[in-house]
Amino acid sequence: MRERIMIDLKNAMKNQNKEILNVVRMVKGAIQLEEINKKRELNDEEMVAVISKQIKTRKETIADLEKSGRTDLIKQTEREISILERYMPAMMSEEEINKTIDEVFKEVNPTSQADTGKVMGKLSGLLKGKADMSLVNKLVKEKLNNL
Repeated sequence: MRERIMIDLKNAMKNQNKEILNVVRMVKGAIQLEEINKKRELNDEEMVAVISKQIKTRKETIADLEKSGRTDLIKQTEREISILERYMPAMMSEEEINKTIDEVFKEVNPTSQADTGKVMGKLSGLLKGKADMSLVNKLVKEKLNNL
């Protein structure tokens, strides 16, 4: 992962692609900051978590920009998200997520909305970095409502 980021950084510099260059520099900086905080090099899984955090932040920014009507910045932020998503592993489809949720439901046997924490705790370990956890949470709540 680290090598890929460095190669993309060099290519963006050579091609003078400022947009990619800025995003890749930001990712590199966020990873370095996390390494400083942890006082060690991050593995690929931890780098994916850092990039995932960056994507989540940008999605929240888009929601704020929509409220203020800044379509120009929304498009720029969406392009940044698409650049960041190149570094993410392939995400699970909604169908695959539902299968995993069904398996966890059989294991945990939830009876009400109060069991959301138990279900999400199990799912978090299984799906973190492989699926959009906000989508997982939404699907779990829908399933619990239908019990």
